[in-house]
Amino acid sequence: MKGRSPHGDYEDLGMRGGWRFTLELVVERELVLVFFDLYEAAFGSLRTRSIARQVLTEAEFSEQMTNPAVRKYVAWDAAGDPVGMCVVTTDLTTVPWISPEYFAARYPEHWERRAIWYISFLLAHPSQRHSRFLDHIIDVGVGELVEAGAVCAYDMCSYNAAELGLGRRVSESFQRTTGVAPALTDSQTYYTLDVGHHPVTAPKDPLGTTERATIHDLAGPIGTADTVGQGSVGTL
Repeated sequence: MKGRSPHGDYEDLGMRGGWRFTLELVVERELVLVFFDLYEAAFGSLRTRSIARQVLTEAEFSEQMTNPAVRKYVAWDAAGDPVGMCVVTTDLTTVPWISPEYFAARYPEHWERRAIWYISFLLAHPSQRHSRFLDHIIDVGVGELVEAGAVCAYDMCSYNAAELGLGRRVSESFQRTTGVAPALTDSQTYYTLDVGHHPVTAPKDPLGTTERATIHDLAGPIGTADTVGQGSVGTL
C-alpha cells in the first residue's frame, strides 16, 4: 500500500472483493495528504451543489484522520492506492454538525453503553462508484456495529440522495449487508427569496402582524451522509 509506514497505527483487515481494507486510527501526516486528495475527488464538487457546507477544510479533515476516536476504514486497489473510505465514530462530539443530545434522548440504552455510531462520511473515488464496491465498504465499515447491536446514523445532501441516486443505493447496500433498511429520521429545508427581482408585498393580517421567516446559516459539513459530504453520506 503506497504512502504508508509499516509502523503506522492501523490494522490490516484483508481482502474483500478485489480490494484490501485497513482500519486506520491515527493516520500519519504524509498519508493524511494522500487521503485528503481522495476526499477532494469525491466531495469537492459539492461546494457548488449544496447550500449546507458539505466539504471539510484540510485542517478539519486532518483532525478527523488523527483522532483515534474516529475509525477510518480504507479500501485500497491492486496498485496500492486508496480508493474509498468509511469514517465512523461513537464519540458524537467529534461530529460538529449533529446534536449528540438528540441521540441520547431517543436511544438512552444505546447511549449508556456507547452503542450509537455516526458515519461522518462515506466516499469512493469516481472510478469505484458501483454497487459491488459500495456493498463491500459498507460491510467492512458497519460490521462491528452489527455485532454490537448498535444504532447507526448518517446524513446525505439532496444532490447526492436524489440527483445521483445515492440515497437509494446506500439504503439498498445497508439492507444487503445488515438486513435492516435505514429510516428517514430528520431533514433540513432551505429557502431563498429573490426580492430584488421579484418584489412581493406581504399582506397584513387582521391583527396587523406579519409572519416572519428566519434564515439560519448552518455551517456543518454533511454528509453521508444526507455527504455519508459530511450527515453525512459523502459522495460515492
